[in-house]
Amino acid sequence: MLGKLWQDILELLNQYGGVYLQGIVNTLVLATVATLLGCVIGFFCGILQTIPHPETDPLLKRFFLALIRVVIRIYVEVFRGTPMILQAVFIFYGLPYFTNNALQFGSLWGVSIFVVSINTGAYIAESVRGGIISVDPGQAEGATAIGMSHFQAMLYVILPQALRNILPQIGNNFIINIKDTSVMFIIGFSEFFAVHKMVSGAVFEYFPSATIEMVGYLTLTLVSSFLLRRLEKRLDGDADYQLASEYELMNEDQLVMAAGNYTFEDPAAKALRRGRRFLRRGAGAAGTAGEEK
Repeated sequence: MLGKLWQDILELLNQYGGVYLQGIVNTLVLATVATLLGCVIGFFCGILQTIPHPETDPLLKRFFLALIRVVIRIYVEVFRGTPMILQAVFIFYGLPYFTNNALQFGSLWGVSIFVVSINTGAYIAESVRGGIISVDPGQAEGATAIGMSHFQAMLYVILPQALRNILPQIGNNFIINIKDTSVMFIIGFSEFFAVHKMVSGAVFEYFPSATIEMVGYLTLTLVSSFLLRRLEKRLDGDADYQLASEYELMNEDQLVMAAGNYTFEDPAAKALRRGRRFLRRGAGAAGTAGEEK
């Protein structure tokens, strides 16, 4: 049986290999572009949800921020709580239905990227919000204490730390998108799974084609997982790093100079000075011993 399965797979690849390859390319391009756009949407929504609004702020500002949070919360709950396949149906077929064909997507690429992007953005938004909250509040307080605005503190202090915390979740969303783009066949987009449906319907060989699909998706996800782990390790830096000494900090950070540590002596110069003192003492002791003789 395995021999027959292998023979059927080779025949399908020989006849439709180019079509399968094009489906893989379409899936990777769609997943990559949609994940990047989803990250932009998610970061924007996640940051808006964490903007502080103390009681001292004007009423209009607090109302506006509260309204934004309600809108983002509705968006997140709707797109996280419904299947992507139904989102594609409602957007692709619903817009023409409710607008009497006044609004409709003219490109399958456009509607596919739009659907996967806003779906991904809903998940990334919560990841970003959680990543920002996970950063020690003292970081933001310290940034404010040295005169940074909320935007500057978020850009230079909070987000770099939050990004490292949420990077595995972004990678996980990318891997999910590689698989979930298969639902775009419902609107006619020719991705990897749509190729399987087309080929199996043409040759009536469903299981061999499904085997090709399973191996293809597994290969894509394993390679993506490997590359994402390498990226995480690279961002972590070397495991054998060394902490900078106070002297190095004094030379590189002007704030340390301003703090009054500018009198700290270079360890190398200090050791050299001690060595010279030791040599002078040794020479003096030898001279004294010669005179006594």
